[in-house]
Amino acid sequence: MKRTGSIILVGVLLMNVGCHKKEAAAPQAAVVNAVSVLQQDYPWTMEYPAQIAGSLDVQIRAQVGGILQARLYDEGEFVEQGTQLFQIDDKEYMVALEKARGTLAQAQAEVKRNKRTFQRMKTLRAENAVSQQDYDNALSAYETAQANVQVAQAGVNNAEINLGYTKVTAPISGIAGKENQTVGSLISAVGESGLLTTMVQIDPLYINFSMPGSQFEKLTQGYRDGTISVGNADNPQKLEEMNYRETPAEEVSIYVEVLLSNGKIYPRRGKLIFFDSSENTQTSSIAIKAAIANPALTRELIPGQFVRVRLVGAVFKNAVLVPASAVLVSPNGLTAYVIKEDNTVELRPVEGELQNDMYIISSGLKGGERVINGGLVKIRPGMLVAPTMQEFTISQPQEKVEQPSDDGRDMATLEQAIEEATAPNTQALPDTSIPPAADTTPTADMPNPAAQTPAASTPATGK
Repeated sequence: MKRTGSIILVGVLLMNVGCHKKEAAAPQAAVVNAVSVLQQDYPWTMEYPAQIAGSLDVQIRAQVGGILQARLYDEGEFVEQGTQLFQIDDKEYMVALEKARGTLAQAQAEVKRNKRTFQRMKTLRAENAVSQQDYDNALSAYETAQANVQVAQAGVNNAEINLGYTKVTAPISGIAGKENQTVGSLISAVGESGLLTTMVQIDPLYINFSMPGSQFEKLTQGYRDGTISVGNADNPQKLEEMNYRETPAEEVSIYVEVLLSNGKIYPRRGKLIFFDSSENTQTSSIAIKAAIANPALTRELIPGQFVRVRLVGAVFKNAVLVPASAVLVSPNGLTAYVIKEDNTVELRPVEGELQNDMYIISSGLKGGERVINGGLVKIRPGMLVAPTMQEFTISQPQEKVEQPSDDGRDMATLEQAIEEATAPNTQALPDTSIPPAADTTPTADMPNPAAQTPAASTPATGK
């Protein structure tokens, strides 16, 4: 009996040891942070580097030669169209005009003489007192004299034009540049000596930028299949109407915001006026031009200035959104770790576009799915995890409400009145611009769109 009892005891001990080994070998769930995939409308707010240009850039050239007598403007100032800029020595052109007028007077006198002769010959011919040949000669002389008057009159007109060219005037209203020829120089109507200065029109200003071809294709394709809308429900707009040169300002729903170097948004919106008809084969981008009004003629934006612009008005419909920290970037593409119902991990390839620390997923994920957020290099497919859910929300930009001033005017109107009152040499131009955009200053530095990783102004947070 003792031997049998010992055997039973040993068996029980071995079974307990085996159970402990099995318990020790059970896998432990790794604690990870996770977020739920969002699905909602999201604005397209890509940013692009841009350069400001004048709407007109004109070379002021001498159209007659001579000594440059005077410069009648201050370099860099705003001048109205028709303002005299330079004076060229006009003495020889005045002499040429007087000579042309004398030639005209001689031709007119010759017409009178030949007219009287022709009238006499006409009377005598009616009486058959002169031959037909004499009559024809008198008629030809009279007609020739009339033609000579026309030639002389053209000479006077030409002399007057050349004399007028000695006063070099501004062909447009704009900023007059630095003089290229100093007073006292001998200038010519041909060659480099004829270039006197340049002028640039600053109302409106042009904004030149490029959109990567892949983004332009995504925008147009998304509009066709309904995943991207242009405009809003109350004011839908066709993609082909994005060039709205004649569209009233209040009806424009696609516009350009200009971001200044200090981080502020220029108070006026730009209108798209040009899309290039072909893609640049060297940069794989589409050239775009926008016009922005500058009725107060301020120099907050100046030609040649580099800025950043944001295309506003397109909206991703039911966009699938995840934080950038939930997407793993590798040479093989983008992937995300999806947590299945049994809390095991699935590695799934995804496609999407980065916009302000967030990916807009075009394929691979659905709204409501759970994905691991952060620490992805430590995760392996099939792992058992214990997810700690984090809050992931998208805050939509809010319209800025201006507080009225003491006299009842809103701040934008008051600031505009101050600009127009203090700006030098302003002109009363009609304001055809779009109302000032809301203050949607970006919260993070924007990536370079040349690398096709544009950014947006709407922040995404994963807590």
